Amino acid sequence: MSTEYNQNIAKNIKSVLSEIGEKPDREGLLKTPERVAKSLNFLTNGYEKDPSQILKSAMFEEEYSQMVLVKEIELYSLCEHHMLPFFGKAHVAYIPNGHIVGLSKIPRVVDVFARRLQVQERLTDQIKDCIQDTLNPKGVAVVIEAQHLCMQMRGVQKQHSSTTSSAFSGIFMSDEKTRAEFMNLIK
Repeated sequence: MSTEYNQNIAKNIKSVLSEIGEKPDREGLLKTPERVAKSLNFLTNGYEKDPSQILKSAMFEEEYSQMVLVKEIELYSLCEHHMLPFFGKAHVAYIPNGHIVGLSKIPRVVDVFARRLQVQERLTDQIKDCIQDTLNPKGVAVVIEAQHLCMQMRGVQKQHSSTTSSAFSGIFMSDEKTRAEFMNLIK
């Protein structure tokens, strides 16, 4: 985001503060519009990145053919319906088909998609599809477990609720034993 765009966001946040009955010129709120603009810039920086390029930057030919699992990847995102946070863990596995990827690249892909306005279901699919399309593995499995502040602090107000979503491709779809192994490993 450009500086001008951040200034536009800050200007609009100042207007929102007035609309909700606040005084944006009081001491505690003077820099709030600028801070919110910078925060939104950071929280939505996934639009500026290409997740497939992240994977391609560390792809290596390798004949390893067993499951590779990176689990409990912290994720933070904003729900696109209320722009409130949701957060939790992603578990991502793939079975190589001639190529592996640097392990740190999988959490980076999760972050790129999470740093966009999202719904958890789409986020789960986007991670799976990116890894499947870029690495062409024998299969990909993604499970996300998250808490949504739009459900916990407003609306239904269920503070202890969590949501689990899953997406599978290739061998994780067709082979129940492989899928069961993945599910067992993430417990």
